[in-house]
Amino acid sequence: MKRSPEQLRFAKTHEWVQLDQKDGRQIATVGISAFALEALTDLVFIELPKVGRQLKAGEAFGEIESVKAVSDLYSPVDGEVVAVHDGLGDKLESLNADPYGEGWMMQVKLAGDASLGALMDYAAYQQQCAEEGH
Repeated sequence: MKRSPEQLRFAKTHEWVQLDQKDGRQIATVGISAFALEALTDLVFIELPKVGRQLKAGEAFGEIESVKAVSDLYSPVDGEVVAVHDGLGDKLESLNADPYGEGWMMQVKLAGDASLGALMDYAAYQQQCAEEGH
């Protein structure tokens, strides 16, 4: 699914969220921003959570490794992992090629709306990126 970054919400740690309704539940699709991927450069490995894992906003859910560094991935929302992008580790190039579409990482069934208040819209996220010097 093609997503426009302008339609997404962002965490300060550079993960993005798209909210959808599915079977009467709010589901957050989560990925990492193009800005963060550009900073990481050549990706070599990704570790994602298992379905069923309970996450709190700000908790590490996995790792992404580049030739430069290993970085934690942080959950932008509270909830239960209901889907993981299996096979993403075999096609890491899709993260850079389509970070807001094929580069999605997991889907989380929200445990409530409390964690959504800390997320930024695209304009605020762009401002944060500019302040970080990129």
